[in-house]
Amino acid sequence: MSFWDVTLTLWNGFQTSLLLFFLTLLFSLPLGLLISFGSMSKIKAISSLVKIIVWMVRGTPLMLQVIIIFYVPGLLFGTPISTRFNAAIIAFSINYACYFSEIFRGGIESISRSQYEAGQVLGLTKLQIFFRVIFLQVIKRIIPPTANEIITLVKDTALARVVMVVEIIREAEFMAARGLIWPLFYTGAFYLVFVGFLTILFGYMEKRLSYFRA
Repeated sequence: MSFWDVTLTLWNGFQTSLLLFFLTLLFSLPLGLLISFGSMSKIKAISSLVKIIVWMVRGTPLMLQVIIIFYVPGLLFGTPISTRFNAAIIAFSINYACYFSEIFRGGIESISRSQYEAGQVLGLTKLQIFFRVIFLQVIKRIIPPTANEIITLVKDTALARVVMVVEIIREAEFMAARGLIWPLFYTGAFYLVFVGFLTILFGYMEKRLSYFRA
């Protein structure tokens, strides 16, 4: 295979990686916010249950979770997840939602109570206070740790190959099986370029929100 043929083949695999990446963010970010509210609930039963689930998900390997989501429904109920890709999406979304929830919880709890009280004095509802006063400050504070998790997600997409999702590393492995080894190393260029783009994007976002001071 020529260099161009290898590049096109890897690009096709990387498109699957990117789709997995973006869909995981689409589902895990709002789910993570919801989980963070659950962990901060004043109802002890709810907060305790949510914290146990987060502990279990964060305490076990993502690879194992992908395998469980793909195989266990079929073994127990005779109804497997429709596709390997869907199983990967579900596992990745739940895993990253739990990590994001802890970041969100830390950001929300770092905001001074006086700001909530000031909003109440102005006659704002709790939702108005959160979205008009607190939310952007939370985003400013959580950008660095969230960016770190998102960049980790880019690389973690390679774990989808454990259930035979054909992403970029899997494409390179197919070529390696035919004796063409160098594409495995070439995959790193795709990750580096995309991670570089994300690094610039998050740096820009931090600067745009720099008017918020801790």
